[in-house]
Formats: sequence, structure tokens, C-alpha cells
Amino acid sequence: MSMILFACVVRVRDGLPLSASTDFYHTQDFLECRRRLKTLALRLAQYPGRGSAEGLAFSIHFSSSRDVACMAICSCQCPAAMAFCFLETLWWEFTASYDTTCIGLASRPYAFLEFDSVIQKVKWHFNYVSSTQMESSLEKIQEELKFQPPALLTLEDADVANGVMNGHPQMHLEPAPNFRMEPVTALGMLSLILNIMCAALNLIRGIHLAEHSLQCYLYLFYSPARTMKVVLMLLFICLGNMYLHGLRNLWQILFHIGVAFLSSYQILTRQPQEKQSDCGV
Repeated sequence: MSMILFACVVRVRDGLPLSASTDFYHTQDFLECRRRLKTLALRLAQYPGRGSAEGLAFSIHFSSSRDVACMAICSCQCPAAMAFCFLETLWWEFTASYDTTCIGLASRPYAFLEFDSVIQKVKWHFNYVSSTQMESSLEKIQEELKFQPPALLTLEDADVANGVMNGHPQMHLEPAPNFRMEPVTALGMLSLILNIMCAALNLIRGIHLAEHSLQCYLYLFYSPARTMKVVLMLLFICLGNMYLHGLRNLWQILFHIGVAFLSSYQILTRQPQEKQSDCGV
């Protein structure tokens, strides 16, 4: 069985996957390890350049420098020196193929998917070439690991760090009520048209324009505490028209106040209907 099973290249600052090897393993344990690798990739910026997350059957190893990290899932029989030698080789191959500008501008996952062929080639080399042919490289990595050991994690740590540890009690959040208003009536449509007319007549008086615009909004859309808002808005419109008594005749004032009362009545009588959430969708 191969000791290096899966490898990917990710961007350190946000965990964006840039390229990955083709996945031939579909056991439940391996898929769970893949999920935790993705979780760990999102937090690479918080860890040192090298680290290992060890589980019962598989281990995750990562090596990062600048804004590029290489990650691998290996069997537990895979020596750490071999895993980090593989990751370092992969890092050099990737950074030699793509410059920092291209890496920084990547906006979609697996933007460099064509690098998969290089990952497969390097993975095959480390899985099937005898260790004696890589002896010098392995010795160099072993010395580095001796003086600067990688950060040691467990696969559970990846979930704990991301707040999704298995067995953690779930928080049950109540969905916000989804209100659907009753259909607009003919009288309601008339009040909207009259409000628009009043707003047009008050283009040069900003506050009165805002009052009638707000009445249209309160009629069309649900708003908390709308009764209080309607009463206050009606009061402001009446006071405003009393203030403008010297500039308007009695019929103009009665027209604006009549429209305000009609709109207030329509707002208060148009009831919201609570829409049941579509739990089956």
C-alpha cells in the first residue's frame, strides 16, 4: 500500500486550495481525514511552517513557506522525514511553476489543477522509489526535524480549532419569522398613488417628501412596531401642514391630511401573514 495517499497545495492566508492529487480512496476513515484536512487548511496561518496531525489510521502533514503550503495525507507507517521531504519537493515544484502574483490573484478553488500531474509524479516517486536513492535528502530533513520539530496536533484538534468538534452540543437557533403581507387592495393602491402625488408636490420640502415615502414603505413592507410609526408619522404630517397654513389653502391642507389618514388606515388594516418555513426543502 502507498504511504503517501493524497496531497494538495493551498494558499496560506485563506486556505484556498490551489491544486490537488486525484483521489482514489473512498473509505469512511479517509474521507473523514480529508474533511479535517480542509478544516486545518483554513487555519494554517496560525501554525508554524511544519506540522503533523496524527490519527489512528492516517496522519496529516503540512509544510508552508511564504503564502504557499503543501499538505499530505499519509498512512501512519509513513516516516515523518519522508512526508516532509515529499512536501518540500512539492513546494519547490509548485513555486517554480507559478509566480507569487498568479498565486495571490487566484480567486477560485483549484485554479492550478493542471499541476495535478506533477503531484502524481512526485507522489509516485516517493511511494515506489527505494529510500536509499533519497538518502541524502531524507538525512537533511531528519536533521532539520531534530533541531526544529514540527508542531504536533491530533486530527481532533483541527475540529476543535474550528469549533466543530464531534460530539459538541449543537446550538438550536430559532429561525426568524418570515412574514408575508396580505395582497394589495384597490383602496391600498389608491393610497399609494395619492402618496406619490403628495410626495411629488413636496419635492422642494424634503421632510414632507420623506414622510409620504415612508408611508408607502410601511404599507408595502412589514416593519416592527409599525403602529407607533404610523401614529408618529400621521402626527408629523398634521403638524407640518398646520405649519404650512400660510402657504397652502384649506383644500390643499385637507387633501394632504386626508391622504395621510387614508394611508394610515390602510397600513394598520393590512395584516402580515406568517409564512411557515419550508422545512422539507
